[in-house]
Amino acid sequence: MMKQLGWLLVAVVITLSACAPNNVKEEKSWEKYFSQYKVEGTFMLFSNSQGEFKVYNLERAKERFLPASTFKIFNSLVGIQTGVIKDTGMVIPWDGVQRSRPEWNQDLTMNQAFKVSAVPYFQEVARRIGKEQMQLWLDSVKYGNMKISRIDTFWLDNSLQISPDEELGFVKKLYFDQLPFSKTTMKSVRDVMMMEKTPKYELAYKTGWGIVGKKNIGWIVGWIEENRHPAFFVLNIESEDPNIQMRAVTMDIMKNILTQAGYFKGEM
Repeated sequence: MMKQLGWLLVAVVITLSACAPNNVKEEKSWEKYFSQYKVEGTFMLFSNSQGEFKVYNLERAKERFLPASTFKIFNSLVGIQTGVIKDTGMVIPWDGVQRSRPEWNQDLTMNQAFKVSAVPYFQEVARRIGKEQMQLWLDSVKYGNMKISRIDTFWLDNSLQISPDEELGFVKKLYFDQLPFSKTTMKSVRDVMMMEKTPKYELAYKTGWGIVGKKNIGWIVGWIEENRHPAFFVLNIESEDPNIQMRAVTMDIMKNILTQAGYFKGEM
C-alpha cells in the first residue's frame, strides 16, 4: 500500500487536457466520414513530432461521455499496479453465465480479455480493486469527472464521464510514462493495447461502446507510430440507430481519417 501511495503522491498536478487552443487546426474535410454513417462525432489527431493538432468538431471534443470499454485501459493500469492483476497472463475463470458474445464465455487471461473487450473480466478486476482504492487512483490521475457509482458498473452506467480531449491526454501520458504508475505497469498496458504491428506502422488502441438512453456512444482511443514518431488519436461518435454495427463503423471512420492524414504507408 505504501508503494501505491508513493505513486499517487507524484500525481498531484496531473491534468489530462490535451488541447491547447493556439495550435489546433479544425479539419472540416473529415466530416464526410461521419456523414457516411449518419452519426455525430469528433476526431482528434496529434502528431507529436510535428506538434500538429487537427480536430473535427472541437466543441464535442470538450464534452464528457461515459468511457465504456476505453476504461479498460485505466482499470488495467490500476489492476497491475496494485497486484490485483499479477501479470497480463493472469486467468480469471468464467463464471458460467452465458452472455451474448461467445468469446466471453470461457476462462480468459487479462491479455485475451482486453483484446475481446470482455466486460465480466474487468468487472471482477474492479471488484477486487475496491471502491476506495479505485477512487484514489481516479482522483490522482484526474480521470474525467472521477465519479463512481457501483464499483463494477460505474464506467458503463454514465456515472463516470470523460471528454475526448481528456482521453487523448490520458493515452499520450501513458505512452510517455507520465502517469502515476510504475514504468513496468505502463509498458504492460501499452503492450496489450498493440493491435497491429507491421514493418510500416504500429497501431495501438482500445474501442468502447456504451448506451445512454437511446444514444449509442462509440469510442476508439490510441496511437499510430511510424518511424518511431507517434501520433495520438481519439474518435467519439453517437447514433440513435439501434442496429448500428458500432465496432465496424468506428474502425472504418478511424482508418479512413488516418489514411487521409497520410498514415499506414510508413512515411510519417
